[in-house]
Amino acid sequence: MQQRAWLHLLKKETQILRENNLKNLNKVSTVASIGGGPIGAGWAAHFLAKGLNVKCYLHSEDEIDDYKSLIKTAWETLEKLGINKNASIENMHIYTDLKDSLTDVDFVQESIPEILEIKQEFYSKIDLFLRPDVIIASSTSGLLISEIVKNCDTRDRAIVGHPFNPPYLLPLVEVVASNYTDKVIVDQAVNFYREFDKVPILLKKEIPGFIATRLQEALWREALHMVANEEATPEQIDLALINGPAPRMAYQGQCMAFHVACGEGGMSTNLDQFGPALKLPWTRLKAPELTQDLRDKMVNGCKEMSKGKHFLEMAKERDNAIAAILSALKNNHPNN
Repeated sequence: MQQRAWLHLLKKETQILRENNLKNLNKVSTVASIGGGPIGAGWAAHFLAKGLNVKCYLHSEDEIDDYKSLIKTAWETLEKLGINKNASIENMHIYTDLKDSLTDVDFVQESIPEILEIKQEFYSKIDLFLRPDVIIASSTSGLLISEIVKNCDTRDRAIVGHPFNPPYLLPLVEVVASNYTDKVIVDQAVNFYREFDKVPILLKKEIPGFIATRLQEALWREALHMVANEEATPEQIDLALINGPAPRMAYQGQCMAFHVACGEGGMSTNLDQFGPALKLPWTRLKAPELTQDLRDKMVNGCKEMSKGKHFLEMAKERDNAIAAILSALKNNHPNN
């Protein structure tokens, strides 16, 4: 009976803490970014640019130099766009000890490898080091948060906070809760991302792949089919997107692009006129078999397009282009 009463009291105190934090987002000062890859580093760069302290967890000291290179590349573009007056790379602290990286933080963004068992093991450990009111957001691009937190004692404070790469430039964050998630946590997470200049989309339900990833994967499957069937090269596919739907979709998205394209009739005309074409055998939405031949065609095609450039050089060029697009959209989009 005493243990049950203690647990009830703890839960009540945790709820009060969470509700207080929901009202005091401006008090968030330290974020943990977990994971040494481009997504983890990208999140760290974003939070640093917003003037926050960032505690970064890397699995090994061998990752530190590459991690710092990723941050440096991101920082060059972020400085051009404009950073918080308190922003500094000096506010980044790198750890290879999980406890040190999670102690005294206000929010956790997890970006470890996309392997369910590894994530489950990680989430089973973090309860030991975090305050009970701290949100844990996973950057997973498709796994279910209810599966990820299977072995986590405080699964009610875990959500998906899925970014689009690079996280320090593209504002989208897909927020997904499970049946375990406390509603206060969901509200707090959405407000947190919005407070730090993200565009959070709260999904209605937990679904594999979320929204943006599933749309992207549909394009990816079609591209692989066309390459496998000798219908197009990787370069042709990218040229078609860059010079066709991509610029338009950056402004209107898929649904509004089709609505506006059909004149006064809008989406009604689109569906009535082009609806039958949906059943034409143009697309092959099932994934093709990833044969060695298809793999080689994709790898060789991308190597030809990259013209021997290093990853960081291409990332910098990409960032500059995205920054220019975002700047143009900010000045012209009706929602801004």
